[in-house]
Amino acid sequence: MKVLVTDPIADAGLDRLREAGHEVETAYDIEGEALLDAVSDANALVVRSGTDVTEAVFEAAPNLVIVGRAGIGVDNIDIDAATDHGVIVANAPEGNVRAAAEHTVAMAFATARSIPQAHVRLRAGEWAKSDYLGTEVNGKTLGVVGLGRVGQEVAKRLGSLGMDLVAFDPYISEERADQLGAELVDFEACLERADFLTVHTPLTPETEGMIAADELALMEGGYLVNCARGGVVDEPALAAAVENGTLDGAAVDVFADEPVAPDNPLLAVEDVVVTPHLGASTEAAQEHVATSIADQIVAAFENEPVANALNAPSIDESAFPRVQPYIDLAETAGKIAAQMFDGRISEVRVRYEGDIAGEDVEFVTASALKGVFEPLEWQVNAVNAPKIAEERGIEVTEEKTRQSEDFQSLVTVTVGDGEDEVGASGSLFTGDDPRIVRLDGYRVDAVPAGQMLVVRNYDRPGVLGLIGTVLGDNDVNIAGMFNGRETVGGEAMTVYNLDEPVPEGVVAEISADERIIDVKEITLGNGEED
Repeated sequence: MKVLVTDPIADAGLDRLREAGHEVETAYDIEGEALLDAVSDANALVVRSGTDVTEAVFEAAPNLVIVGRAGIGVDNIDIDAATDHGVIVANAPEGNVRAAAEHTVAMAFATARSIPQAHVRLRAGEWAKSDYLGTEVNGKTLGVVGLGRVGQEVAKRLGSLGMDLVAFDPYISEERADQLGAELVDFEACLERADFLTVHTPLTPETEGMIAADELALMEGGYLVNCARGGVVDEPALAAAVENGTLDGAAVDVFADEPVAPDNPLLAVEDVVVTPHLGASTEAAQEHVATSIADQIVAAFENEPVANALNAPSIDESAFPRVQPYIDLAETAGKIAAQMFDGRISEVRVRYEGDIAGEDVEFVTASALKGVFEPLEWQVNAVNAPKIAEERGIEVTEEKTRQSEDFQSLVTVTVGDGEDEVGASGSLFTGDDPRIVRLDGYRVDAVPAGQMLVVRNYDRPGVLGLIGTVLGDNDVNIAGMFNGRETVGGEAMTVYNLDEPVPEGVVAEISADERIIDVKEITLGNGEED
């Protein structure tokens, strides 16, 4: 088989491919027509972040079996196009974890002890010993925003140095946090209690700018370290917070735009330590990701399981057409349940009733988990979602019954924390038309797409009029609605399909009415993968 490598990787990976008997061709820094020509007879393509693997690449490569990303991020690979062309996309998510964690620890020490600043002045001939009074980490509190793989490794290392650990992560179980010696707290408490705050979240619409001026003000006298993703921390706000003394220092390895512009405000503040995205830049990490990708390519060529495949369904080909319509339905139900739930998710239950219970639903359950975990990290999909649940100590159960009272098939995804729970049930109407038919115990009939507003209220005259008026006054068009109630005059639930997102302040305006119990805005997109 021919393997085309278009971005440099460690020789160990290339050697492993050659030892397995495959032809390896390197063609670095190519793009456009040159890339399309080079990939035309390739069976595998190995890239890092420098090569954009677009639909045109897949169209030009009829023999392509697998695209391997030597690293974790796959933003430069069109995974939907890969799936359409039957091409596996795999990455190497574990190889960089240790390196990123160690760099985070190094950056924490660098800012706490002003190491780069003192180095520069000493090299310039200044003995500025009295200008630098450092901070010890022993006895201080480390706040971790995002207790995933890298966050856990950082917590282990700094915890062993005598730091108290607090963490914010709605997708980690109390049990797993206890194993790490970390106390789970809400976001504001994590910021307020942290002497050092380290960020380990992906960049998503929910996390972009999540730490800005107001959040930094809660960290007065502390230090912030970001070696995760640029854009999670508001860069001008961070520069201002360090410069005006709100924070004692900061260390940043990642930026919203890279390479970083010379006029980035962080570069002008002396007490901000900066490095050019070096988190994964160690010899061991680069060798690890190279050999990991090589092993996965060899496995794909031999029709064996690909360890870190991002788009390969594990289901029998003959059964797939019967199960396929329920994959998106389960994912959507998972999204809705997760967005409806206010607590920290520690349990996910997927229940199948009716005809669907007689099918192989492993991939459907994984898709439900994808919906629950989608705000989490790193290209969560139906392949890696079960592993993420295991890593975060979230209990997943699957239930089946061939009995179904009202529907030919019903899929219910329930999330909970051991005490409270919320469930969303979906079914297929004529022509595989997906509908949400139950929500937190209420019978509903909702089209699961776009923007939804779910309102729980007391069954009183004028409530629906109030909600419609508030939405209309804010130029939000109602595409459809369904109202259900338990008893006359009791509690009711109304589900609205909206044509556009709800403007800021609308939820609070509706919630202010004493007849309103709860309001939740649900974002589903248009039924495509994000």
